[in-house]
Amino acid sequence: MSGRRVQVPSLLGPAAVPARPAKKDPDARRRFLFAVPPLTGHVNPTVAVASELARRGHMVAWVGQRGFLEPLLRRGSQIFTAEDEAFAARLERARLEWLGLRGPAALRFLWEEFIVPLGHAMMPGVESAARRYHPDVIVSDQQVLAAPVVARRRGIPWATSATTSAEFTRPLAGMPLVEEWVRELIGDFQLDHGIEDLIDLRFSDHLVLAFSTAALIGDTSFFPDHFAFVGPALRRPSSGDFPWAWLDEGGGRPVVLVSLGTIDGPVGERFFRVAADAVRDMDVRAVFVAPPETVPDPPPNVLVRERVPQLTLLKRMSAVVSHGGHNTVCEALAGGLPLVVAPIRADQPVIARQVEAAGAGITVRYGRVRPDELRTALRAVLERDTYREAAADVSESFAAAGGAAHAADRLEKLT
Repeated sequence: MSGRRVQVPSLLGPAAVPARPAKKDPDARRRFLFAVPPLTGHVNPTVAVASELARRGHMVAWVGQRGFLEPLLRRGSQIFTAEDEAFAARLERARLEWLGLRGPAALRFLWEEFIVPLGHAMMPGVESAARRYHPDVIVSDQQVLAAPVVARRRGIPWATSATTSAEFTRPLAGMPLVEEWVRELIGDFQLDHGIEDLIDLRFSDHLVLAFSTAALIGDTSFFPDHFAFVGPALRRPSSGDFPWAWLDEGGGRPVVLVSLGTIDGPVGERFFRVAADAVRDMDVRAVFVAPPETVPDPPPNVLVRERVPQLTLLKRMSAVVSHGGHNTVCEALAGGLPLVVAPIRADQPVIARQVEAAGAGITVRYGRVRPDELRTALRAVLERDTYREAAADVSESFAAAGGAAHAADRLEKLT
């Protein structure tokens, strides 16, 4: 626990009142600054929103770790560096340690060793970016504490980019002491940087962009008007390098995508081996997104690729097996694909419960699932219409929400 006792308003507390920025020419060109952590899943939705803003003639810049961002952004994107060399050096070691943790230990490590240190490390760079770029709006990922502090100190309207729907369900409600501890950390961070009017920095009091909808989260009617549930902001599909003929050789058999995401792939060897055994005798084809050495001797109906053009590939899939990463789950559901979810840590168990509650998939145990269990779950989502129909309902909800275009509309109104 923190040494200082601070009272940070909760999600829907008194501080959650949207600000009223001064009116400007609706056709004027604005400057938007996106502050993001070195996490691919947190960057991808903002890329789609930024692209939409740029298409409308606005200026867009980024602040974060340059080396991490450059491969993810369009060539020539304006990037302001915000990283501490000492923190960056230990980041990979911390990531590997975090991957070995589960439950409360993983949550404590995430906040104490990543989110809070990242906030302190990014403060000088975010402050410099705001001073040099003069943004009209700062868009901050929920895990970048520095950007809301800079925005509040400078009086700049700011929006939260909530790339996971987990926080909107109060996942720690059953552990009130842990929930209070997280808010204390957020309060302490603000006090450290000269702000005494404390709010929960994970939720802007101007605008919160939630890349999901009620079809997955559940009832959203009680949230304030500045919470915008815009649905997934999907990046433009890429053709990429992929042996498309391999899919055609399947003779119309169902094709399944098996992915543990960019974070968990290297440590998922057991799960991929189980998945290979599960599909070996099924009348399906399966694409595993994993390093080739993870499944050194795959069955004939399994293709192992370290990287795939996922959005394009999903159009050819019949179902998805995932770790419950928000981006992969939403990309699958946007295409009306049912899921088998094997959550590992962090927000993934929450996302898995949301998928099951929506009727769009089945949860299995990541660390202890057996081939027969995974095979049974996969057959169910492939063969029972109820799962596909539920996934189609979520897909319709996502499409109606507006995605990147709706997010851009709301950001324009902030200025």
